[in-house]
Amino acid sequence: MPTAIAVTGADLALPPQDERTLPAAVLADLDRMPLERALTVLQMLVEQHGHVVVVYSRATPPAVEQRLHTIRSLLESDRIALFRPDLPPLAVAVLARQLRQLASCDLGPGVLASAGRLLTHYIHAGALLGSVARLDRVPVVGLTSHARSWVPGSQFGVLAHPQAELVKAAPDVTLPGPEFGTWMLVGRGQLQSEWVTGTLAPAWRVQGLRETEAPAESAGWWGTPKLIEFCAYLPDLSVLYQLVASVRQGVCHWCGIDVIGDRCVFCSATPPPASELTARPVRALTAGG
Repeated sequence: MPTAIAVTGADLALPPQDERTLPAAVLADLDRMPLERALTVLQMLVEQHGHVVVVYSRATPPAVEQRLHTIRSLLESDRIALFRPDLPPLAVAVLARQLRQLASCDLGPGVLASAGRLLTHYIHAGALLGSVARLDRVPVVGLTSHARSWVPGSQFGVLAHPQAELVKAAPDVTLPGPEFGTWMLVGRGQLQSEWVTGTLAPAWRVQGLRETEAPAESAGWWGTPKLIEFCAYLPDLSVLYQLVASVRQGVCHWCGIDVIGDRCVFCSATPPPASELTARPVRALTAGG
């Protein structure tokens, strides 16, 4: 069975991007169910799929994250990876779907889990906000912006990733976008505006646009429910696969799983000093998928 990609809420399990996108395993209300039940749910996923990658946002309630770490510790399993990218909730959902696409390919679980960090570099994520008074996750927002946010009718375009940017939204004002072809997913909250779809998307020359509801965690992440979240991303499985396949892979010296990058997502081990390295030589991924 393919590696399971799990999310912590149904609104992070986006509809399939293509016919090969695998379903997400939804781990809803982990902090509310009895610990024994939560353990059973994760253990069954591991038994069915071999490995599980749980993708969740930094706005996920601390009790949920604590429960995830508790379960992983109690199961004493290096087959459960907890991945919390530094992205807004809608972008986290998009990234989880990209991993669900790649899960259908001939990628080992360690490479698939490691691919999440790689793919974040190709995501542009932000939001249109009615106020930035309570936004503390984007460093570009300062006191001047906070004061301006109290002006009635003000709307702000904020880019959180890959670099922080803030503009006062207007028909002739945009944010810096990707220099490669992307699709855009728009998550609507309680803000009414066409700036994202009418101004930003054309300026970014997106090749496709879809709309959904903003995830429940978006209001907490952005500091207001009056928002329209957006995320530009690579939609094609062939492109995603080639990106991952272009990175050389090695072997985790601790758990022995194939990985890309300098840290194993499953056991959290980092490479030992070069003088101590005894792992087999790195090798390139084979084509396929």
